[in-house]
Amino acid sequence: MRSVRPRGRGLNRWLVAGVIAVQLHGCGLGTYVSDFMAGEENTTPPAPLTEFEPTIEVEELWSVDIGTGTDEHYLKLAPAIADETVFIADRNGEVYAVDIDSGDTLWERDTDAPVSGGPGIAEEMVLLGTQDGEVLALSRSDGELLWTASVSSEVLSPPAGEEGIVVARTVDGKLFGIDAVNGKRLWTYDRQVPVLTLRGTSAPIVVAGLTIAGFDSGALVALEIATGKVAWEIQIAQPRGRSDLERMVDVDADLLVFRDTLYVASYRGPVAAVSIESGRVEWDQEHSSYAGMGVDADNLYLADDESIVWALDRFSGSSAWRQKKLRGRAATAPASAGDYVVVGDLEGYLHWMRRDSGKLAARVQVDDSAIIVPPLIVNATVIAYSSSGTLSAYRAGSE
Repeated sequence: MRSVRPRGRGLNRWLVAGVIAVQLHGCGLGTYVSDFMAGEENTTPPAPLTEFEPTIEVEELWSVDIGTGTDEHYLKLAPAIADETVFIADRNGEVYAVDIDSGDTLWERDTDAPVSGGPGIAEEMVLLGTQDGEVLALSRSDGELLWTASVSSEVLSPPAGEEGIVVARTVDGKLFGIDAVNGKRLWTYDRQVPVLTLRGTSAPIVVAGLTIAGFDSGALVALEIATGKVAWEIQIAQPRGRSDLERMVDVDADLLVFRDTLYVASYRGPVAAVSIESGRVEWDQEHSSYAGMGVDADNLYLADDESIVWALDRFSGSSAWRQKKLRGRAATAPASAGDYVVVGDLEGYLHWMRRDSGKLAARVQVDDSAIIVPPLIVNATVIAYSSSGTLSAYRAGSE
């Protein structure tokens, strides 16, 4: 994989442009190159930061440097949490376990692998995917390597697991079911990949005995996790247009589960609420997104492909509010944090917005490199990870 950056524009313009993975037919399975979505001249210019009167104070609890970050690759290596511990990996294969209260490193492990997806947490393991087509399972307690499993191509999203099975999604359109004890392959599901896709894949999720994944064709598929057999399948987005570029409808945003409903977003397609049990679409609304979503008891929050942040009624999909002041700033998926919604942006800022109105309430800069993964919310703590490897924790006061 080779990544190209527009000359003279820097990393920020690169992140705004986004990346397309182009499959080279006839060059071997899993062979890809990276190119830019529509050229830098077609991107939305980042909105300047607007002045406003903060209504809450944000306290930095701790901040640590974690390895090399994503090493200026467009990799969504996001922190994961379990047992009051934050787990994070960098591009060079360094994996860290960090205490959520103090920011102290509990253990560190060098896997010496080109990590491209993860970490995922399952079965007392930390799960990673690599550029070389491997899934690594580490012990959650000390980082010891438990097993390595080979898959067909690069893994760009965190593996998931439950019921003794680990599930990994590869960029060539496959899902693999892997024995969580020894790494042995149990089943494979294969789906054709369009010629042009966004660089990235949504992470598979495991719920109610199913593993559910979105695909670059706009499809959403639920498999029985024990067997890999299809339980249900629906088409979330329909390809339209004459060119391969116009017909891109990737489901790249991570899927989201709240109670008995699955929420899914697609590029150049709708965001939808889907019944986990039946696959029935409960509602859909036209909001193109690849950044992702957040949810709480009332609303679904979405950053669309122009970085406009929306609050949609969770039960109907109708718009509750929208925040346009972050347009073009490559906003991450929103995260619900009490009375606020938090997003990161391409210049390393975190933005707090009121949950009831979308009004900006506070802003802090984590560092001067982009934040491309959504904040992680644990109780009242907001954890952010920048592309340069800065991991920070914040807490917002009350108004």
